Amino acid sequence: MAADLFSSISMGDLTLANRIVMAPMTRNRALPDGRPSPMMARHYADRASAGLIISESAPVSPRAVGYPFTPGLFTDSQADGWRAVTGAVHASGGRIFVQLQHCGRISHPDLQPMNALPVAPSAIRPEGKVYTYEGPKDYVLPAELDVAGIRAAVEEFRKAAALARQVGFDGVEVHGANGYLIDQFLRDGSNRRVDAYGGDATGRMRFLNEVLEAVLEVWPSESVGLRLTPENSFNSMSDSDPQRHFDYFAQELNRYRLAYLHVLEGDMMTRDASLDYARIRQRFDGPYIANNGYDIDRAQSAIRSDRADMVAFGLPFLANPDLVHRFRNGLPLNEADPATFYGGDETGYNDYPFHGTSELEPA
Repeated sequence: MAADLFSSISMGDLTLANRIVMAPMTRNRALPDGRPSPMMARHYADRASAGLIISESAPVSPRAVGYPFTPGLFTDSQADGWRAVTGAVHASGGRIFVQLQHCGRISHPDLQPMNALPVAPSAIRPEGKVYTYEGPKDYVLPAELDVAGIRAAVEEFRKAAALARQVGFDGVEVHGANGYLIDQFLRDGSNRRVDAYGGDATGRMRFLNEVLEAVLEVWPSESVGLRLTPENSFNSMSDSDPQRHFDYFAQELNRYRLAYLHVLEGDMMTRDASLDYARIRQRFDGPYIANNGYDIDRAQSAIRSDRADMVAFGLPFLANPDLVHRFRNGLPLNEADPATFYGGDETGYNDYPFHGTSELEPA
């Protein structure tokens, strides 16, 4: 029988009940010290019918933080908060990976230890403003990482991956996307280095390779995924030849036998896509998760035609905790409210109704 969105899929020792993935979505509902809040445990548990949940980004160290109220994974108290999340998801029958993140230059001294400069592969200031606890402020010129700093960042990913295993996650997704530190190394619009971590695509991929190898010291390869965004302009990102460069990256990733490659197909700002993502999918030998504005019809077509193995959904999962049920039964979807996307309480986070109810049902 041909696969569809509702067919199961194996990922190492895991069997996912369906191919509908909850995409990572930062919602800024953590506590000020980076501990996941109780409302986060409820939020993820309510969406446990997804074949796989990929959590919002978890900064891997104090230097990795780029936004207020984001849940870190570098202290014991943060780990305890995530343990409550994984326990709630598993009690509801779900599977969850944590997305490990370093924001790099997408930060501000107000969010850094000792008001230090954010770090980046090259000292290039992103355009726009960053949100701090005191409100929006202009981005600053980041400090270029030296080799010692690069090695320290790699070790931070390894330690966070180890904590993720201790607190019961089913795996980890390395965040190589959306203009954060790994993506800053990969794309030549943000990486102007002339050492072994810059130059051609091989050099620019070195940091990602070292991060993956560090994470794979503590997780089996079938429990480690990677997210990439080849042409996303978010966070002042660009690349001179994204098709050629990301074809190469996808091919080179095969040495790791990863759980999956998760690709945002196009620009999250415009939803436009100019690359041939089938080429990227063909160069990667493992499972491929497609993402960016898919509806159920387009997602079913992608699975049935083998253009993807799974499809990730963002805002539809935010507004519809029972998205799998609604998709399976052709039911209408709740609309997400942009006014409540970031920060705040349970409003616009845990109060979207299940189908047939006016109030939230328990998980």
